[in-house]
Formats: sequence, structure tokens, C-alpha cells
Amino acid sequence: MTGIDARTVFLLAGVLSGFMAVILYSLKRSYPPAIQGLGEWSVALSLVSVGGLLAFGLGTLPDILTINLPRLLLPSGLLLAYIGAQRFFGITPRYGWWIVAIAVVVLLQLWFTFVQPSFNARLLLATSLGTCMFAAFANLMRKQGLHSFGRALTMLVLTATGAITLMRLVTMLIWPSGNNILETSPQHTLYVIAFSFCIFPLAVGLILMATERLHGELSYLAAHDSLTGALTRRHLNATCTMELERSARQGHSLALLVMDLDHFKAINDRHGHQLGDRVLVGFVKKVSTLLRKPDQLGRFGGEEFVALLPETNLEEALVVAERIRQACAAPGPEVGCTVSIGVTTNSVAGDTVDTLFARADAAMYRAKSLGRNRVETA
Repeated sequence: MTGIDARTVFLLAGVLSGFMAVILYSLKRSYPPAIQGLGEWSVALSLVSVGGLLAFGLGTLPDILTINLPRLLLPSGLLLAYIGAQRFFGITPRYGWWIVAIAVVVLLQLWFTFVQPSFNARLLLATSLGTCMFAAFANLMRKQGLHSFGRALTMLVLTATGAITLMRLVTMLIWPSGNNILETSPQHTLYVIAFSFCIFPLAVGLILMATERLHGELSYLAAHDSLTGALTRRHLNATCTMELERSARQGHSLALLVMDLDHFKAINDRHGHQLGDRVLVGFVKKVSTLLRKPDQLGRFGGEEFVALLPETNLEEALVVAERIRQACAAPGPEVGCTVSIGVTTNSVAGDTVDTLFARADAAMYRAKSLGRNRVETA
């Protein structure tokens, strides 16, 4: 262990961090803007990379570059990674006190470098700050849940790195270190190696988190209409097929509502497509509040929507349909329109998704022909 060159460890850590920073930056440029935090993670690893490369120059470059600047860059990088994680999870970043803590520690380290030189004092300050920051970061991950491999890996690495830093703090109080970071004692060398190479799996964990989020975003976009957030026709068809099979096995009733907004073309022609889009979004919001959690709402085309109501008989479905009709007919501050609704259930033996849709669609057109703003059954 004593034959390992700490400079080589710093160099490798710096190069690996830089490489992972480039990967995260490329992900930021190609991933949807909805995935936040990648920019902060990329800059964080860049700071760690610069810090490692500067530490590699210890003994050949001025102390302020090889000792004090890395002591600023490393916690700053960790803070940026923490801020990036907050943004990734949709949390408003809060970091004022951390900036104050880092500034105080850096100033004290300058004192213990040039005024009253003490490597042990600098190490005590660095490990104390690092332990607190890793604990805060790990706690943030814990609160967000560990239901994916990327999150679990990131949490594990943060916890392990925090534990390593805490152990270093304890051992330095028992076995004081030498005069600089290149100290070759076994406990110090082990700490340098472990801490440096924890950076790589941490970066991998962050990349996996971003990739998992992208997969979730793409899955959502594939299943949901981009304007209203309702399910796409394809996804609702698949859901209807599964629910119809389940209903047949368990002997449950299933209801289908086909809804078409009345005179929607006139709204577009009179007020423009932007207001028409707002009407569609508002309709989906209204209907969603009137449906149960197991119910599904999909957009089948322009102004036509379909609601799937599992374990619902015809009488119950008519009650839901009438609530939707009344909610749309009620006057409001914004432009709206009424809705015609066709309702059917899987009451016929051998019903398929196509036959259900055909009956509900026919009932909806009958509601249109009878004056609109009404509910019909089939």
C-alpha cells in the first residue's frame, strides 16, 4: 500500500472525472429540457477533474494552486452535484449556508497553509465539511426514494464516500498524518484511493439516473397526447383490450364513453387554434377530476375523447357521463363548449374492443343528431 503514488491516483481521478463530465455534458445537449440538473452535474465533475489534476502537480506548482484551489474546487463540485440533484427532482435549490460553510473552510485552510502551516488542521476542516455534505446529499437521495438502480447506486456511493470521509476524520484524530497529502501511511493512502475512485461510480449513478428519467419521459410521451396529457389512441386501445379480457375472466362489467366536443370547429374558426387548444386542455382537466383513479381517459383525434371505466355498469356509467356533460355545459370565465357522449358496456357476449367502440361511437353520433349536449346509450 505504501508503494502507491498518490499523484498517480489524483491524475487518474482527474482524468476519469473529466471524461464523465464530457459524457454528462453531451447528455445535457441531447436530452429533453425537462430533465434538469445535467448541466450542474457536468460542471461539478469538471471542477473535481481540475482539482485532481492540480493536486497531481503538488510539489512542482505553488501551494495555492495544488493545495488551496483543489480544496475549493472539490466541495464546490460536490455542492453543484447536490444542486443538480435538487433540480433533477424538481426541488428549488437551497444552498446559501453551504456557500458560507465552504467559504469559511477555504479561508481557514489558507490560514493553515500560509500563516500557521498545519496539514492536520487543513485535513480536519476538509473531512468535516465533506462528511456533512455527503450526508446531506445521501439524505436528499433517500427522501426521493430508491426505486431504480441508478438512484440506489448513487445513494450507495454517497453513503460509502461519506463513511470513508468520516472514518478518515476519526483515524486522523487517533493517528495524526504527516505534512502533506502525499503522506504514505497506510490509512492515509487507503483513504486517498477510496475517495478518489468513488467519483467514478458516483458519476455512473448520476448518468443512470438521467437515462432512467429519459426512458420514463419517452414512455410517457409514447403513451400520452402531447397537448392534453390524455392517453394516446394506441395506448388506450391496448388498455381496453387488457381490461376487457380481465372483465371477461372475473365477470365484471366495463363501460366505455365516447365524447365529442360540440361545434369545436367554430371555436377554432372564431377564436383561433391557440384558444381551441386551451379548450381541449381544459376539457381534459375537467373530465379527469370527475373520473376515478382506475379510469382512463384518451384522445382519439381532434376533439374526440374516450373514457374507459373498469368495473362499471351502465347505470353508473350514465351517472359519470351526465356529470361530465353538466360540467362542460356550466358557464365559466373562459370559452368552452358542450359535449355529446355515447355510452356502452360489455353487455354482449363475445364483445371485442372494436364492437365496444363502434356501439359507443354510434350512440355519440345519435346524441349529435338529437341536438348535441346530451348522453345516449347503445
